[in-house]
Amino acid sequence: MKKILLLLTCLLVGATVVPAQDYIKIMSYNVRNAKGMDNVMDCRRIARVIRNENPDLVAVQELDSMTQRYGQKYVLEEIAQYTDLHSAYFPAIDFDGGKYGIGILSKEKPLAVQGYPLPGAEEKRAILVAEFEDYVFACTHFSLTEADRMASLEIVANLAQNTTKPFYLAGDLNDVPGSVFLEEFQENFRILNDVRAQTFPAPLPDRTLDYISVWKDSAPKLDWVTREVLEEPLASDHRPVSVLLRTALPAEELFRTQPYLQNPTNRGMTVLWETVIPAHSWVEYGTDTTQLQRVRCLVDGQVEFNESIHKIRLNDLDPGQRYYYRVCSQEILYYGGYHKIYGNTAVSPFYSFETPAEDVDHFTVLVFNDLHQRKDLFQALYAQVQGVDYDFVIFNGDCIDDPKDHEQVTETLKVLTETVNGSSIPTIFIRGNHEIRNAYSIGLRKHLDYAGGRTYGAFNWGDTRIVMLDCGEDKPDDHPEYSGLNDFTSLRQEQVTFLEEELDSKAFRRAEKRILFHHIPIYGMLGENLCEPLWRPLLDDARFDVAIHGHTHHFAFHPKGTSENNYPVIIGGGKGMDNATVMVLTKTGDELTIRVLNTRGECLLDWSSKR
Repeated sequence: MKKILLLLTCLLVGATVVPAQDYIKIMSYNVRNAKGMDNVMDCRRIARVIRNENPDLVAVQELDSMTQRYGQKYVLEEIAQYTDLHSAYFPAIDFDGGKYGIGILSKEKPLAVQGYPLPGAEEKRAILVAEFEDYVFACTHFSLTEADRMASLEIVANLAQNTTKPFYLAGDLNDVPGSVFLEEFQENFRILNDVRAQTFPAPLPDRTLDYISVWKDSAPKLDWVTREVLEEPLASDHRPVSVLLRTALPAEELFRTQPYLQNPTNRGMTVLWETVIPAHSWVEYGTDTTQLQRVRCLVDGQVEFNESIHKIRLNDLDPGQRYYYRVCSQEILYYGGYHKIYGNTAVSPFYSFETPAEDVDHFTVLVFNDLHQRKDLFQALYAQVQGVDYDFVIFNGDCIDDPKDHEQVTETLKVLTETVNGSSIPTIFIRGNHEIRNAYSIGLRKHLDYAGGRTYGAFNWGDTRIVMLDCGEDKPDDHPEYSGLNDFTSLRQEQVTFLEEELDSKAFRRAEKRILFHHIPIYGMLGENLCEPLWRPLLDDARFDVAIHGHTHHFAFHPKGTSENNYPVIIGGGKGMDNATVMVLTKTGDELTIRVLNTRGECLLDWSSKR
């Protein structure tokens, strides 16, 4: 079985190998000793047919070995040499100075091979069984007599029952769909090829004699990706049958990331996670682990089943309550109009989170900025706050660097959220200018859940109001780098309306404390600021207790009034080991405190709203 692997390169974590699904291609071919319909014996021609299909396994029937009639050729071995496949042969009868029988070709060398005789009134028949690491594969050519086929089926069933591995059987069964024998055959074997696609005679097929099947009791969860009778009318008197199968991933390989919490607003919480393949997913949650509700993602009344990023919202949560949850993902191998085939179901361990009480007056939040996907930098900063008991985490821009593809974003978020225990602690991502660059920047929405569905917004954590703005890019929209694909001017203008409404809202006015976050600072920054002419008239008079920013790559503290600012402004450090910072913001009663630490654990600022 071949494992298709996705090799993922990520600047943050380096090369990563993510398991993907198992595929196996099986072929059955009655080659008539490589004698074509033109009566020319040509092993190379048969080999080309097989090689072009690139199967993992081939069941081959009607093979001479060292007979006089074919010049004492070992037909299977010649085909094997031309296809570069391993070969195994078993004779059914002695014939014309040599042998006549069946064979198996395989990419993987068998662990063991054993042949068994089968009954045949007109000539003796056989089955050849090869064991591989993950399955057993058998080739056969049944008798022309129904009684012999029935007797053979009993022998084959005994062989299939004596292995714990999946047992595949392919070959010329010498009977047609709907027959008494095929009906009995299908009681224990699932036929995998399309029996409506006829295989014999090769020039103009009018019946199906060739089959690929699997023993039902040992069959893995699988379905076909492609199944066909090859358009080959000349090389033999049978046409070859080919099936590409997709087998279900083991449950333990389905999850790509741990779940991470987002958008802890409006008495709700969003749970996100990824699987390595598209899957049907849901969350089970409750106030304990015994009484669970089940929540799925519904789109216009349909369960979403074909996504690998899973985003499920838990609503109507009680404030100040601890909830337990687990995530579940089930592979769907086949989704037809009237029939579905399910794979395995992965179930995570239980995680828990606590919703903030509506009047809670204490919390702690960690703030990171400008990590630029440097794993070593992030870990060095996090090492300085590991003893801190925090309630949520804010990544205040330029933490995901120029996202180019899904893999880069996934691996970056995986490191960030798992490091801060994002399965139990909500994480909030504010866009910086680097998050909105490169081809996959628009795809960040799939991986994150913004409050109110916008990249800016506001929410309460207890009695504190937190306002988040999205500055957009740091250059004008008509800058050549953007090729006319940006309109952040409109986004900034849109936030003017938002700010006007927010600053006048009851939630803002009644809050005990008010904290402003956005990536690019307005106060205390040199050079042009595209947000300033729009937002500053509102922010100059806004009643914030503190504003927290990044972007400049230099830590700075601007007390109230020192840069025409109406409240203290704190700017986080940069992306180097010598200038990066992490902030620990704590609210206790009517006091806010902020400690700013560098990678060496040195405290660069210890600020209190009461000082």
